[in-house]
Amino acid sequence: MITHINESGSARRRDLAEQILRFRDEPIETMREVAMSSAGGIKSLKTPVRALAHSGVKLATVSQNAVQNLIELESEVITSTLTAAAMRLERAARAENIVDLVLDQAEMLGATRTRVVDHAARAVEIFKISGRDLRDVAMHAYEVVIKATEDKVPEVKKARRKVKRAVRKTTARARKAAA
Repeated sequence: MITHINESGSARRRDLAEQILRFRDEPIETMREVAMSSAGGIKSLKTPVRALAHSGVKLATVSQNAVQNLIELESEVITSTLTAAAMRLERAARAENIVDLVLDQAEMLGATRTRVVDHAARAVEIFKISGRDLRDVAMHAYEVVIKATEDKVPEVKKARRKVKRAVRKTTARARKAAA
């Protein structure tokens, strides 16, 4: 790990030294290349910025549609609840005795249960559609911005590590060194 860090650091120092020498020898040409490279980088930002802006508009549309559908559902829930309450009161007023009152109210329980289940199912459907639309917006933004950028990034090459070979001393050199 330490050798990898040292090799990486030495490679960076070597690259920086080359850039400094090149800048010293050809300052105008180097500055032109840097300016052209920067201009290219700035131009390449147009597509991601437009894609993000477009995704923001789509996100606002999805959100607005979801809220609109939920408000409409809420209005229907309140209207149907008020209608059912009025109907219960009318039946209660028409009941001749307690038995008729209880039977009429029990008879309406099935309709109430069905109404509540239908409203809940519609709310779940609204959230499901909105979630799907949000996922599509996010996937599109990811594909346009992130994937396009990832495709353009060059692959980093791993530096090969130099392997030092152990060299055997000949017996003659070993005797010479010992003497």
